[in-house]
Amino acid sequence: MGLHFSHDTLPQRVHFGTGRAAEYLADEIARFGASRVMVIAGRRDADTAADLSAQLPVALHYSDIVQHVPAESAERARAAARENAVDLLVCLGGGSAVGLAKAIALDTALPIIAIPTTYAGSEATNVWGLTENGRKSTGVDAVVLPATVIYDAELSRNLPVGLSVASGLNAMAHCIDSLWGPRADPINGALAAEGIRALATGLPAIVEEPAGLEGREQALYGAYLSAVAFASAGSGMHHKICHVLGGTWNLPHAQTHATVLPYVLAFNAPQAPVAEARIASALGTDTAIGGLNALRKRLDAPRALKDYGFTTQDIPEAVSLILPAIPTNNPREVTAANLTELLTAAHEGSTPGP
Repeated sequence: MGLHFSHDTLPQRVHFGTGRAAEYLADEIARFGASRVMVIAGRRDADTAADLSAQLPVALHYSDIVQHVPAESAERARAAARENAVDLLVCLGGGSAVGLAKAIALDTALPIIAIPTTYAGSEATNVWGLTENGRKSTGVDAVVLPATVIYDAELSRNLPVGLSVASGLNAMAHCIDSLWGPRADPINGALAAEGIRALATGLPAIVEEPAGLEGREQALYGAYLSAVAFASAGSGMHHKICHVLGGTWNLPHAQTHATVLPYVLAFNAPQAPVAEARIASALGTDTAIGGLNALRKRLDAPRALKDYGFTTQDIPEAVSLILPAIPTNNPREVTAANLTELLTAAHEGSTPGP
């Protein structure tokens, strides 16, 4: 009877303010006393990274970023950091940029300042991932947790609407998985519910007014909450599926998560009534899957895995790789048969329901 749980809160400084990223970044670099900074940013964010760091002690600008962080890509980046005697990492962009910084930190223990321009949420977790020989490995290590995160909605204006939607639904997947993850607890649940509410508010605003800042602020806020909840609760069924699909078939990260999410929710929700009610309440609807389906329709969200190169011939191998990774506390028993059914529906893009 009563509440009984254990909860870890990760140590991290968060700065949140539209138009203030340059100020925050300079202050943080000074706080660390860094003199040889490695700035990691992809092509879309290269100009922004250059502007933010123009007056800072940058030893190296690095742009060789590959999604799912292949091991060879990580080793090239680590070598570059060592060759340039880097003493601080600054990553600007989405999950791939943050993931590469984490891969460097895992080997060097260098501190990270993360400046997200998407809603991936990796910046607020101590989870790393590397892909090698078609398999994605993940782990947890305090050394990869960014010491500082800087959120500035102004910097996300370059993120196209379609990718904003996919990335935001990836963040919502963090929230929903947190409600039945291996270490789910009431604190994670509260953070996740507020994250769902913020994302359900922010994403439609982005679609309706792509240049507006209010929707992007809400989405960044929701993404942070989702990641904090996820870091504590751990990977649930949804993320185990998507890690296999992304690492083995190199499917696009955000779109894969956005596509798979409603199928996992429809699968688990009937056996998780407390979580289902919390999700529905956060979405402002009678049922969780009804609310998510309505939101996805409004956002014109990604619908089918077949659109990203996943085939029906791939499903048996996916099932064999995913099944052993499903957490034992998943609300519903997962079998080869029902997992095959779930992946088949996600492949085709049929509308999931209870």
